[in-house]
Amino acid sequence: MGNHVLFFFTHTVNTKLMNNELIIEEEKKLRQLRLIVDLTQAVLMQSDLTLHESLLLMSNTRKAALSLFPDKAFVYDLIYTSRFQRILDERFKIPDTWPGRN
Repeated sequence: MGNHVLFFFTHTVNTKLMNNELIIEEEKKLRQLRLIVDLTQAVLMQSDLTLHESLLLMSNTRKAALSLFPDKAFVYDLIYTSRFQRILDERFKIPDTWPGRN
């Protein structure tokens, strides 16, 4: 009986440690994403990039984000692409012509 209790305790502790490590890793990725997005937004708003350079920066930012969260392309596009597009609309006085917009 004692071995079963020891196994359960050891397994439970190991599982909790693994879960904590996964949470810590996820939080690290989220901080990296936040930094990448914040820097991209600041550069788009404050620099003298051309439209082409701005679009390239947006593309590279998306690639970096998807390297952190490969299965979240839809969420990225929904949140960040639209945010960056609004910045470019304002900076370059672009009419409402982005693909997928009505």
